[in-house]
This record gives sequence, C-alpha cells and structure tokens, in this order.
Amino acid sequence: MKIAIDGPGGAGKSTLSKKLAKYFNLVYIDTGAMYRAAGLACVRKGINIKEQPTEAVKIVNASDIDLLPGDTGQKIMLNGEDVTGLIRTPEISMAASDVSAIPEVRIRLVEMQRKLAETKSVIMDGRDIGTYVLPDAPIKIFLTASPEERAKRRYLELTERGDACKYEDVLAELLIRDKNDSTRAFSPLKQAEDSILVDTSEMNFEESLDYLIKIIQERL
Repeated sequence: MKIAIDGPGGAGKSTLSKKLAKYFNLVYIDTGAMYRAAGLACVRKGINIKEQPTEAVKIVNASDIDLLPGDTGQKIMLNGEDVTGLIRTPEISMAASDVSAIPEVRIRLVEMQRKLAETKSVIMDGRDIGTYVLPDAPIKIFLTASPEERAKRRYLELTERGDACKYEDVLAELLIRDKNDSTRAFSPLKQAEDSILVDTSEMNFEESLDYLIKIIQERL
C-alpha cells in the first residue's frame, strides 16, 4: 500500500501523516525532513545554496541522511547525528527549499525514498510524491490551507517551541517558499491529476484527521 500526501508548507502534512500511519499501521516517511537535513548540511558548510549549487550537490552526496523510528516518532539522522530538533527553524526551511530545487539533489533523495517504499506499506508526504516520487500510489491527497492559516499554524508551532519570531515574518517566508516550490524547473509542487484536494483552512486538527481517515477508508 502506498499513500501519497502532497501540499505546501504549513498545511499539516507531517503531523497528520504520522497519525494516519499509526491508525492504518503504515510506515511513515517524511521526505521533507530529508531535504531539511540536506539543507542543514549545506548551512553548516557555510555555502550559499542558490549561488553554489555544485557545491551543494557535493555536500549532499557526501552526507549520510537516514530516517529511523524513534520513541516520539521518526528521527532524522545526518552523518550519524540525530538532527530532528534542529531542522524546523525558518533558516533551515528556506535552505531545504533552495536545496530541493537542485535536480541532482532531488534525484538522489528520491531514489532513497522509492527504495523505502519498495518493500513496505507506506504513507509518504512531501511536495512531489504523487506526481514524481510515487506516481503509481493508489491513494493521493493534496493537502492545503490558506497562506494565512498555514502561517498561523507555523507561528504557533515555533512560539510554543520557544523560538522568537513574528507572524508577519513567518507569512512572508512561507509565501517565498510557496513560490520557490511551485516554480522550480524540476519536479515542482503541484497537485497530481488523480489526487484528492483537501483544504483544511476551516478545519481543526481532529476534523482534518477524521476527514482524511474517511477518504482513505473509502478507497481501501
């Protein structure tokens, strides 16, 4: 079984996918975390990803990126280090967006993602899962919400974690990332023709989860 969940940043893909994986006894694969780890590797090397894409490719190819099960969910490993708590900052979000626009990086990480889905029943979330990574997935969902609602959710997530930020800055960065993700030349963010559009702007988390469970059950 393969379930593909795509959508823009802040739509709740990761949080909802984790719950869905537990409900349906699937392996959850957070592809966005893999790109965040790749972005973190480049940031640590001090390069400008947009201006030095060749260097970024070298850094990512030399990095060991892996997903492991953890006590509280999935752990993202970078060169043997658990970086799960380091990859959710606005800086790393933008780095992930920049590095994900490089075709050579996407090809390498997509190969890893497809191998993970070869022998397991998975739910995989990202921005091009239904269109590029798992185009044969029998269940595809495009999850979205208004930019303002997504920025509000991300702002609350950051402030609850203790990160100092402003809602206006979170919204501005989200809009930039939306544009970068949807206009990149290679495998951009877009809704697959056979996916189901789900707008959660007017839904809380529980309502969104119940709605997605119903959709998946109907198609199973």
